[in-house]
Amino acid sequence: MNILPTEIPDVLIIEPRIFGDDRGFFFESYNERAFADKAGITAHFVQDNHSRSCQNVLRGLHYQIQQSQGKLVRAIVGTIFDVAVDIRKSSPTFGQWISCLISAENKRMLWVPAGFAHGFLVLSDYAEVLYKTTDYYAPQHERCILWNDPDLAIDWPLTAAPILSAKDEGGQLFKSAEIYS
Repeated sequence: MNILPTEIPDVLIIEPRIFGDDRGFFFESYNERAFADKAGITAHFVQDNHSRSCQNVLRGLHYQIQQSQGKLVRAIVGTIFDVAVDIRKSSPTFGQWISCLISAENKRMLWVPAGFAHGFLVLSDYAEVLYKTTDYYAPQHERCILWNDPDLAIDWPLTAAPILSAKDEGGQLFKSAEIYS
């Protein structure tokens, strides 16, 4: 696998080694030993999630203030614009974000460690996204930062108004959101 660093050193883009021929393809989407040896990711994953969304659906920016989740994100259908925002007050990259195009075609994965808010925008007609998490879903600890927060100024590649859940419409401004110390 190929590990691509991002502007935020803790967030990594992972390109798996693809074995393909006229029959199709094969790749390891996760191998604990390889992730530890090549990417330094020693996280223990406890839950797999699968979402399907139509074009222009924007999910995020989500995090859990307790039971913080690291996420290994990939798209198995379609294309997404994936975003991670550093919300660790003590971090030198606090308040910074990175983005990555993840698709079924490029088979890239994004490692989003605990301490980050995460969101994505569906660019294709629809997308199916799988992500492994390092802690269990805890709705009582779930928080949401407003996707279009002016202080973050995320450059979402929107071609129309995003389709949002009520939770995402009601996200907190970054400057008033509960964050990690």
